[in-house]
Amino acid sequence: METNGQAYKIMIDKVKLLAESLNMEPHPEGGFYKEVYRSQNVIPKEALANRFSGDRNYCTSIYFLLTSDNFSGFHRIKQDEIWNFYEGSPLLIHVINKEGKYSCHEIGMNPEENLFPQFVVPAGAWFASSVKKQNDYSFVGCTVAPGFDFEDFELAECAVLSKEYPEHKEIISQLTHQ
Repeated sequence: METNGQAYKIMIDKVKLLAESLNMEPHPEGGFYKEVYRSQNVIPKEALANRFSGDRNYCTSIYFLLTSDNFSGFHRIKQDEIWNFYEGSPLLIHVINKEGKYSCHEIGMNPEENLFPQFVVPAGAWFASSVKKQNDYSFVGCTVAPGFDFEDFELAECAVLSKEYPEHKEIISQLTHQ
């Protein structure tokens, strides 16, 4: 029988192998990432909604890797973000929508338990993610259109977000880095 220590070591070895073989880097919101696609074609600023400050690629895609030791802190972007599950533990995606309603969505691969491999976070919603199982990891992909640009990224500050949504203060304090 596998102990917690053995399970943790197996997880760390798998994460290290994935991160190294895919040339992943630490992500500002937590976890590791690697951009794998950025369309060559660009949408001019004039054709985009006013919330965008400049031209954007048609689409971008990244690999994203989290362990149960870390989380992706609350943040928001100006585009819809499509999350796709690849392997590991199911991933919990925590969302506070524009109306202030909190919801938690689980992605993974087990249709018998109503667990599916894709979820879309709507543009402008605050969201964070965490690995469901202890001593495990979640390996996912994220696709954004129009393409992601760090100008479209806002990392939440715990005090500010908690003041805006006091009813969600507990989850916000658990899933922010400040």
